[in-house]
Amino acid sequence: MPRITLVDPKDRPDLTELVAKISGARGGRLINIYRTLLNSPALTDAWLNFLSTLRSKTQMDKQTQEIAILRVGYVNRAEYIVRQHATGYALQAGLTKEQVAAIADWEKSTLFSERERALLAYVDAMTIDLDVSDDVFAAVRAHYSEQQIVELTAMVGAYNMHSRVCKALRIELEPAPTQS
Repeated sequence: MPRITLVDPKDRPDLTELVAKISGARGGRLINIYRTLLNSPALTDAWLNFLSTLRSKTQMDKQTQEIAILRVGYVNRAEYIVRQHATGYALQAGLTKEQVAAIADWEKSTLFSERERALLAYVDAMTIDLDVSDDVFAAVRAHYSEQQIVELTAMVGAYNMHSRVCKALRIELEPAPTQS
């Protein structure tokens, strides 16, 4: 059960502009993470701007983004993030269902390239160890530019924050749209 009331935009006409901005950036949807964050409009706006920048104004390709996001979600047991990305965004980015499932235990999988394995090890180091060894960093550096490494690092940090907010506030995934 969620710990914070979801904001209903009908009850908050003062948020109309921000809700439209969120909906425009999220494919016309106002998902529960934003309905929760709307309890603090300034924070919501900053959150949306930051994550939108990470997702659409960086040199990271969508598959790299989704592998990183899903791995953070799996490591942190953040069901909201895993379900949101595993059933939608990751597949849209071109990952297979098998790859999505294998991210949870990637070290035993043969489905990932050397580049993807370096990425996954980097995500684990940042998320589990909080310290990135020279060996792990060297492997990432072999496959990504300095700009991409900075962007990847910010993405992993942002989704660690995202997962912790979702878990602490027990944000529930919204039901799948009904088919008519």
